[in-house]
Amino acid sequence: MPGLFITVDGPGGAGKSTLLPLLGAALEEAGKCVHLTREPSAGLLGRTARERTADFHGTALACLVAADRFHHLTEEIEPALARGHIVLCDRYVPSSYVLQALDGVPLDYVRHLNAPARRPDLAVIVTAAPHLLEARLRERGAHSRFEHDGSSAPEVRMYDDLADVFAVDGFPTFRVDTGEFSPQAAVQAITCHAGALLSRPHGGSR
Repeated sequence: MPGLFITVDGPGGAGKSTLLPLLGAALEEAGKCVHLTREPSAGLLGRTARERTADFHGTALACLVAADRFHHLTEEIEPALARGHIVLCDRYVPSSYVLQALDGVPLDYVRHLNAPARRPDLAVIVTAAPHLLEARLRERGAHSRFEHDGSSAPEVRMYDDLADVFAVDGFPTFRVDTGEFSPQAAVQAITCHAGALLSRPHGGSR
């Protein structure tokens, strides 16, 4: 049986890194084989994209992230799906649409660049009110130049504005507000949604 590809995107501080391990554990308790991963990936291209956002900007960074994505799909995601695993990916194409657009790259260019990328079975968008995100970022510290005082509101707004674009481009989104729901409640909601996908006649990924 083919696997299930679930991606989790959202603004910095929304709780992606907290939710993914909890979601993976919940699915494993339900008897599923789970593969956790993230983008940018742990490979050479991914480490460069993740660690050097201060050096790469605009189109150069967008192309670097996309190159890492296609390598990541070929070397890690696709093989795990072929083995029937549920692949949970911390950030994917929706993050590129948002962050590269905020970095000055035309959205149509980013969409074209990522058009060949495999579409997930479920694209979870986690979010929260900007003031909560800002407080979380101050508490844990910024992970890149994209996270700074004042970055949360534009990022939240961009995810909201692109909701229709995600749908048109083949990303079946499921929105979770971590300001309204505890991590456990959010995991339960996502797990239920994933369970409905797994019960489809021909399984998960396309």
